[in-house]
Amino acid sequence: MSGKPFTGVKILDFTRVLAGPYGSYQLALLGADVIKVESREGDDMRFGSRADDWEKRGLAAPWVAVNSGKRSITLDLKKPRAIEVVKRLAAKADVVMENFRPGVMDKLGIGYETLKAVNPKLIYCAVSGFGQVGPDRETAAFDGMIQAMSGLMSITGFPTNGPTRVGFAGADVMSGATAALGVASALFQRTHTGKGQLVDVAMIDAVMGYLAQQFTEHLMTGRVHEQAANRSVTRKPTGDLYRTKDGWMVLAVMTEPQFQRLMKDIGRADALADPRFSDWPARIANDKALHEIIEAELKKETSATWAERFAKADVPAGRVLSIPEAVQLDHFDRRTILQTVDTPHGPIKVVGSGFRLEHGGGSVERPPATLGQHTDEILREAGYSDADIAGMRADKVA
Repeated sequence: MSGKPFTGVKILDFTRVLAGPYGSYQLALLGADVIKVESREGDDMRFGSRADDWEKRGLAAPWVAVNSGKRSITLDLKKPRAIEVVKRLAAKADVVMENFRPGVMDKLGIGYETLKAVNPKLIYCAVSGFGQVGPDRETAAFDGMIQAMSGLMSITGFPTNGPTRVGFAGADVMSGATAALGVASALFQRTHTGKGQLVDVAMIDAVMGYLAQQFTEHLMTGRVHEQAANRSVTRKPTGDLYRTKDGWMVLAVMTEPQFQRLMKDIGRADALADPRFSDWPARIANDKALHEIIEAELKKETSATWAERFAKADVPAGRVLSIPEAVQLDHFDRRTILQTVDTPHGPIKVVGSGFRLEHGGGSVERPPATLGQHTDEILREAGYSDADIAGMRADKVA
């Protein structure tokens, strides 16, 4: 792991489920030593419904996806001895991350102010639905709830179907990515100031950050974005979803030269002289007619055929692929985002960093840990003797 951006950074990770773990996972990929602190029963996502062998082993795929590369220690945080352990670990840590409801860590005796007194240089990242400060700070929050309250669902899906969730836990992932950026920012700032600080991530704020265009446009002009279904947010019909002979394609034709090339390549150069399609305002006004013309041609050939033709003609477009189809793209053979990791139960593939660095890029350095796999190792690093550890085991502290 030498040479990675966060090599030498130690993170004490109390996060659970998805939002927090996604953030700490991004930092683990980039070299941080992430110590995942779990209850003796394990993270809520670790065992899933125990429907397959991986879940029965405590390595459910959704958990593995955001926890590979971390070390695992089990502690019963309701016991005073465990709190002593946390304080000792925090004294040597660079970062603490948690996504409990505000106040929970304080009640346990390991909140920000307490750990800050132990380690003034500590960066403490708290992820919650509505932040550490605000009228709703104590309200429990979940992905679907934040998607609803942030306005995200109001602009997703078809008007006839009502507000719609995005196809993944978008609020959780956006919050996790925001947390990782917040921690990285605080670590860099510490190189100038020598000081730790609180990183306060409100999930609803994180989602708003990703909806900056929609919110800013409303605040500046009063315009309200509505559900666009599979239409382009630009409202240009040449950015929409189209049927082909055997599936679907999305066009991304946004400029005049691209439009000219599209119409010529599908054999409808004649439409370029049609006054209904003379410019973008006219095309938007007559979007249904233009959509019908384009789709009638696309339905004559397969998606693969059109993808090849459009690539040669420099017409931006993409086939709609399933997850199993997407992972077969040649693209991923040339990149490093999909990584094979060996486990005692056989090799698995996980998703790594969404970007590459010329030097010290992201990668998974450890297989996903079984529950408490590194407990003894971590306790020894903290200065506990074998007798101490045996006592904690006997008392079910660890």
